[in-house]
Amino acid sequence: MHVDSFLERSVAGQCKAQARCAASLLNKVLRRFFHKCTVVFTYEEGRIMLATSVVQLSQEPIKPGIGTRIFNSKQELLSGQFAGEIRELLEQRGVLVFPQIDFSDTEQIAFTRTLGTFCPEASDGQNITKISLDVKENPAGAEFLKGSLYWHIDGTSSDVPILASLLSCKVPASWGGNTGFCNTYAAYEALSSADKQRYESLRVIHAPWASLLYYNPEPGLAMLKAMQAIGEKELPLVWRHRSGRKSLILGCTAQQVVGVSLAQSAQILVGLREWATAEAFSYSHAWQTGDLVIWDNTGTMHRAEAYDPACGRMMHRTKLQGEEPFE
Repeated sequence: MHVDSFLERSVAGQCKAQARCAASLLNKVLRRFFHKCTVVFTYEEGRIMLATSVVQLSQEPIKPGIGTRIFNSKQELLSGQFAGEIRELLEQRGVLVFPQIDFSDTEQIAFTRTLGTFCPEASDGQNITKISLDVKENPAGAEFLKGSLYWHIDGTSSDVPILASLLSCKVPASWGGNTGFCNTYAAYEALSSADKQRYESLRVIHAPWASLLYYNPEPGLAMLKAMQAIGEKELPLVWRHRSGRKSLILGCTAQQVVGVSLAQSAQILVGLREWATAEAFSYSHAWQTGDLVIWDNTGTMHRAEAYDPACGRMMHRTKLQGEEPFE
């Protein structure tokens, strides 16, 4: 709520002490109503003055290690005035939730553009992607999206992964259907010094086809070849970011740690996944119609949680173009 008017009230005949007391009281009262504004009463030459307020980013943490809710209006968010703060908060907190902001597709695209370089879908160039496991709604992508039910980072086959995804809820699931997130910055930072040293130089082969075996352990040869055609990539286990911070590169595309046995590799990858997705570093978002959630793809993993594919659950996604290579 903006307070753009300038209020001036004469307090002639009152002593300065009484006026200052009144100004202090008004400050306390107004703060209860204008929680997104800076509202300051001052005493000047016998009058109480109300200065023009400045709208602030209204936020609250979800958990100590991950997630923040933001409560500003559509108009305030679409203005771009908070873009810098939102970007900083996204890196710090991993996941930002805008409860029931109810953006239209046009508004979601516009909001995405305030935060960085808009990234259209590579497959068809569309600005909005419908995310659904319903084959009727998503005939081309429903099968591939089954891999999204397992922890992952988007773009492990790319040199530069996307910076962030923005997902809005159009139709929630009839049951289940939460989206889980975990903070891979916080998970790395909480490792012991010995474990950090142990993992520092390890490298991992990431293969999108490895995720196929999570939901279809006996795929047909044609499906396997189609997934393998996406390619493989060797990445560091620990991502050293330009900011100086470090995060873990994990997920269902992680096939094998280079230079160790399959058994030892599985223990490392499963152990770190279990660590990174622990309660302290994770958050499960229960969707309501109109919610928008942004997550930092460079410092989190995410997954959809189980739901009925035929229930009509529908999400609309936009993305921010990547700005930093894995190495």
